[in-house]
Amino acid sequence: QVQLVESGGGSVQAGGSLRLSCAASEHTYSNPCIAWFRQAPGKEREGVAAIYTGDGSTYYADSVKGRFTISQDNAKTTVYLQMNNLKPEDTAMYYCAAEGLCPASGTWYAGTFGRWGQGTQVTVSS
Repeated sequence: QVQLVESGGGSVQAGGSLRLSCAASEHTYSNPCIAWFRQAPGKEREGVAAIYTGDGSTYYADSVKGRFTISQDNAKTTVYLQMNNLKPEDTAMYYCAAEGLCPASGTWYAGTFGRWGQGTQVTVSS
């Protein structure tokens, strides 16, 4: 039932940084997995990062490990995605998702997430 609103997208040069925010309408204790997905033109949606809010466990796609960091505020109403050393291939619409399963197995299941934000565009120029 949580409502999500993303913000923080924009245009940056390769090597730059952005921080995305996902504001939730309520705390996420009952919906403990919050994830970021992205979708580039002509490509399927892919998982980027996720956090299990119950204990703070985090998960990352191989393509962003070491560059992106997902975190949550103390009230557990906002999830952040700090994106450093951005690359042109990171260009996509980024979506926050909730009410799904964290990819503990290493597999991302977008279909398990029942609530999605409207998306925020990230564009990285070379």
